[in-house]
Amino acid sequence: MAKSTQFIIAVENRPGTVAEIAHALGDAKVNILALSGLAHGAGGTVHVIVDNARRAKTALDAARCHYTQAPVNQVELPNKPGALAKYLDGVAKKGVNLNAVYATTSKNAKKATVVFVEEKTAAATS
Repeated sequence: MAKSTQFIIAVENRPGTVAEIAHALGDAKVNILALSGLAHGAGGTVHVIVDNARRAKTALDAARCHYTQAPVNQVELPNKPGALAKYLDGVAKKGVNLNAVYATTSKNAKKATVVFVEEKTAAATS
């Protein structure tokens, strides 16, 4: 399991906000490895994992983006039915609560990438 940094960027809910983030990172030669976004009324959040957190931070600062950083876990799973359920069963048995999870793959890919933010439950930390 790989550890990464996720940037959680506060955005306005309007056309072009995600494109602005993509341009800021792309212009800084930062590759986006995973992205998830969700609108909340007039605002929203975009969660981004990149190949170079230092350069991303510099680019987001220059673009005057408001963001926080959080540690995330990344795991590659076989791209087949039931693989995610089996993996998450193991995570749950360890007493790990997921605060966020997202995944992606392409139809014919052999692997899927799952990103998750965990919070240890009281039972797991006792």
